[in-house]
Amino acid sequence: MRFEAVLFDMDGVIADSEAMWNDIDGAMLRLHGVEYKGEHKAQVLGKSFPLALGFYRDTFNIRAELEEMMLQRSEIARDFYAEKIPMFESAPQVLAGLKERGLKIGLATSSVSSLARPFLQRHDIEKYFDALTTGEEVEHGKPNPDIYLKAAEKVGVAPAKCLVVEDALAGVEAGKKAGMMVAAIPDARWGDVSLFPQMADVVLSDLAQLLFWLDRQSAGNFD
Repeated sequence: MRFEAVLFDMDGVIADSEAMWNDIDGAMLRLHGVEYKGEHKAQVLGKSFPLALGFYRDTFNIRAELEEMMLQRSEIARDFYAEKIPMFESAPQVLAGLKERGLKIGLATSSVSSLARPFLQRHDIEKYFDALTTGEEVEHGKPNPDIYLKAAEKVGVAPAKCLVVEDALAGVEAGKKAGMMVAAIPDARWGDVSLFPQMADVVLSDLAQLLFWLDRQSAGNFD
């Protein structure tokens, strides 16, 4: 299949941030009297802010309003994205390679703009993206398809011509519901990787494999 656009999730795909979200959420939950060490990582991985925080609120019987928790989470996370969170080493090479192949590149992240943009700018990779779509732009977050449909609209490419790159089952589900092919890059640290082949169209071991796989697709090698 000849793709015209690649739509990336950010956390766990471009940003090597998933381990730090345990610290971010731990700090946020301590404000509500909860000691958290990441034991529910699999339940919130890839989910939108409202869905993830709704899970925490129900699980830990927190009385705070969702809007208050969202603000707290964003404020704590902002410094991490602006100053601490690293990028996967192969990301610039892969993004540049996609540009060389004439593909549109979009970002479709459950994180909010105030986190995504400082991260992209600090690592000097915002220039590769034709459009950014963040969690606050859609009513229904992943695993719903809204964010990927909006990202496709922003880059001007039909969903059937888009490839989604995801690390979380919620994101894989969102991409498939949007009518797109999905390449998954699961991380065994955060969940059961055996579930991904059942849902994604292809499972890659790391981001660096993406260009090789796309070139094989363009050449008619579909395995």
